[in-house]
Amino acid sequence: MTLAEISLDDRLLNEFQRNVPVVARPFAEIAKSVGTTEDTVLARMQALVARGAVTRFGATCRPNTAGASTLAAVSAPEWEVEKTAAIINAQPGVNHSYLREHRWNIWFVATGPDRAHVDAALAQIGAETGLRVLDLRLVAPFNIDLGFDMSGKAAHGVEPSRVATLGAIDATDRKLMQVLSTGLPMVARPFRAVAPVCDLDEAGALRRAARLLEEGYLTRFGVIVRHRALGWRANAMVVWQVPPAQVAQAGPALAAVPGVTLCYQRKAVPGVWPYTLYNMIHGRSREDAMAVLKRARALPELRGVPHEILFSLRCFKQTGALIDLPRKEPA
Repeated sequence: MTLAEISLDDRLLNEFQRNVPVVARPFAEIAKSVGTTEDTVLARMQALVARGAVTRFGATCRPNTAGASTLAAVSAPEWEVEKTAAIINAQPGVNHSYLREHRWNIWFVATGPDRAHVDAALAQIGAETGLRVLDLRLVAPFNIDLGFDMSGKAAHGVEPSRVATLGAIDATDRKLMQVLSTGLPMVARPFRAVAPVCDLDEAGALRRAARLLEEGYLTRFGVIVRHRALGWRANAMVVWQVPPAQVAQAGPALAAVPGVTLCYQRKAVPGVWPYTLYNMIHGRSREDAMAVLKRARALPELRGVPHEILFSLRCFKQTGALIDLPRKEPA
């Protein structure tokens, strides 16, 4: 790999995680920004996917708008971790799963077109593993952008988007959101390539995608990176026992801390899991991650608040959310 390719890769990974124009030739627009050709950008993007640095080029969807999702966890015996993870990951809609340093050691996100689908997946996991499944439902997001400055120096807190009522989206929107969540093909005109899957033409797909982004159903559009492959292996979830009445003040303050890459409020489980405020830290080393946590602990809103830090040991699965169920072919 040449120095020019390395430099271009760095820019693609850091500068285009969000705010890529929703246009017929998005890679050509990126090429203009970095002073190269569309073919070169496509070639580098394909190479980044091949080496595992990029999971996909597409969109992330706001939880619990077009579909449903929840964060969940089980406490698997050490000798059952592999088997338990396989059961969890086999469920349609489980799109992220991790092994973390805690008694509650396997954490995952279950998604689906509706809450009933998510509930059924959690029930199936509980039945097959024989384990209690913590269902930690989202209450309020403070930063769900899922992207961050690869230098680790800046926070990407996001302003609340204007989210339309669910009645404003239809089955075609859901199909398009599924395509965008799964990832667009690395071709010059990706929307033209996927439009027929959504029963649309290219112009219609672009128009709908732009509206979904504007209204907040999509939180961002661009490059979705795989942090571990890029050296960000000291990843930790921090959980805080903040009284619900104080979360509205503590959440935005925590989301603004440089190095905090996600921040949201979830329901506690009385007597089992008392934590209400969550944040993610992605660091290159544990020392880096702990430095971010030190800054968070110093916030007036969090000073003295009981908390735990759960470092990730292993990523089992990382894909887009399940929003629209695949069509069943006629028998």
